[in-house]
Amino acid sequence: MTGKIGEKIDIDLMGRQYSVSVKPEDKANLLAAVKMVDTRMRTLAEKSSTGGEGLALMTALDIANEFVTSQRADGVDLPEYKRRISALSDRFEQALAKQEKLF
Repeated sequence: MTGKIGEKIDIDLMGRQYSVSVKPEDKANLLAAVKMVDTRMRTLAEKSSTGGEGLALMTALDIANEFVTSQRADGVDLPEYKRRISALSDRFEQALAKQEKLF
């Protein structure tokens, strides 16, 4: 292990080996992500003649689309709600700060 960087592990994507560094607490999530990306790449490769960088791009877009869709499930835009909640929280804090000055 090398301090902040973490442990070096070998991963396999579409039969190609890559060496990556990962913190011990993130290793399980990384391995799950590798499995998901490898599976998705193989599925897309069966449907397309695109390979290499094009396949990687299609896979990234497919996963990103799935992520955005899940965030907006049932018409709920979670990132927008988080921004609104954060803005309201800031406004409440400002209002409370003004009230504290009165006492």
